[in-house]
Amino acid sequence: MTKLKDKLSSRIKKEEIPSSYDIVGNIAIFSKLPTNVKKQKLVGNTIITKNKHILTVLLKTSIFSGRFRLAKYKFVAGEKTKETLYKENNCIFKLDVEKCYFSPRLSNERMRIAKQVKKNEKILVMFSGVGVYPIVIAKNSNAKEILGIEMNKIAYNYAEYNLKLNKIQNVRLICGDVKKEIPKLKVKFDRVLMPLPKGANKYLDMVKICLKKKGILHYYDFLREEELPQKGLEKLNLAFPGFKLLNYNKCGNIAPGKFRVCFDIQVK
Repeated sequence: MTKLKDKLSSRIKKEEIPSSYDIVGNIAIFSKLPTNVKKQKLVGNTIITKNKHILTVLLKTSIFSGRFRLAKYKFVAGEKTKETLYKENNCIFKLDVEKCYFSPRLSNERMRIAKQVKKNEKILVMFSGVGVYPIVIAKNSNAKEILGIEMNKIAYNYAEYNLKLNKIQNVRLICGDVKKEIPKLKVKFDRVLMPLPKGANKYLDMVKICLKKKGILHYYDFLREEELPQKGLEKLNLAFPGFKLLNYNKCGNIAPGKFRVCFDIQVK
């Protein structure tokens, strides 16, 4: 961002120059920009000029919320689109950043999980979105079968497309509510992922139905530094008394002093 500040310092007040942004494919997403529209476009056009791979600049105008945890984005500069191709961990994904929940900041976390998968495991990914966790695991492990369940029909459709894009054969997807779909399943899994940090504890009863004895659960939560790890463990202990904590991993800040955390546990 130093070069961006150098290019803009003579035209925008120092405090108005954004300090960071996310990149999803060829889209740059800012959480904060100057309120003046001309200044917003100046920042956007500067980013596009400075980075040849960035074609679109968006401004996030709302927090993640609602049934599918989506945010709103305002077009700032470049190509007028919210759809992109994103690459990570030897995989490629097509998605619309406004219609599908997605975080590029979890790339390392997704590979961390994939590296734990043992040969011939059967894996369930709840809230599988555009298929990022299932596809990254399929491409970077020797899992036997991976099932993803996603309620957002648009994200599910992108996930189906992404399976073909990555030539994945061992992933199956279901479009539906995990609370309705899991009781229908006639299989138990070696590993279950719950990449829904807000309110995932409401679905722990579903894990009891589908996780094998001594199976592994990856449970995500939003927690403050002073709550770690106890508050997350308390929620898990209500569902799985006597579980074994294998690890807990901070997957990035979501606010000052607040983190997305993954708890890796083995159930009895």
